[in-house]
Amino acid sequence: MPERPFYQPGASSVEGLPLLLQMFHTAPLVMLKPHWHAQVEVNFIVRGSVHYRMNEHEISLSAGEMCFFWGGLPHQMDDLSDDAIYAGAHLPLVHFFRLHLPADVRHRLMTGATLVTSATDQSDNDNFARWNRYARSGDPAKAEHAVNELLLRLERVRFEPYRLVPETAAGQEAGSAFDQQSSRNVGRMCDFIAENFLYDIDCMNIAAAADIHPKYAMSLFKKSTGMTLNEYVNLLRLSYAQALLMHQDANVLRVAMDSGFGSLSAFNKSFRKLAGMTPSDFRKGVAGAR
Repeated sequence: MPERPFYQPGASSVEGLPLLLQMFHTAPLVMLKPHWHAQVEVNFIVRGSVHYRMNEHEISLSAGEMCFFWGGLPHQMDDLSDDAIYAGAHLPLVHFFRLHLPADVRHRLMTGATLVTSATDQSDNDNFARWNRYARSGDPAKAEHAVNELLLRLERVRFEPYRLVPETAAGQEAGSAFDQQSSRNVGRMCDFIAENFLYDIDCMNIAAAADIHPKYAMSLFKKSTGMTLNEYVNLLRLSYAQALLMHQDANVLRVAMDSGFGSLSAFNKSFRKLAGMTPSDFRKGVAGAR
């Protein structure tokens, strides 16, 4: 029996391109180790079944179920049926903040929960396939139409049964509702960071991009995403670094510098905090899996 193929992050894939809005409709691949990226991930199971290991929970989904979650925390599709087909998208945060979701849902998603719904029908099968075609058509108008329809579909969970995994812990605070101006400000900050995270930027630069005070920028971003501005900048850098480390000739020091970290020690500390291992151990693990 031929060996099952597995997923490998790359510098030109979702891990290395935080501005990328990617849609897909394909057979998923098993991941040998957790990965992370700076987009919200939407998965609709067209056929078969899949199993995910999230940062602090596990979920199994079968045909007709849909989930979405914040990809900035380590996650791994570690098992799937031989006939599995899934569809969905990787949404940069600027699109995620366009969504009108219940106040607590956005907060829960950004702090590690997964939203799961079984309230789907044949139209979802047809729509995800069409959105993928439109996104890949090369026609900007069709691509924009696909994104807008997808966002409306995600907002529809407000009116249908859904669950958040894990369930809310007792005493956990719900997120606050944000007005449109606050969401636009967060979107502007996300755009600026995504375009400049490989450079030496700080909260002053980020706040200026949104034309707001630095202290307000830090407070708003933390309340909106559950992360500090510095944590988000580091996440994008680590996502990019993860992709570079997949190359056989990757040099850890060079990866640290190319990913926007000012020193190897800062890179090692941030990488270990997110991945639970050093960049060198990650690279060795990838090489050993080949």
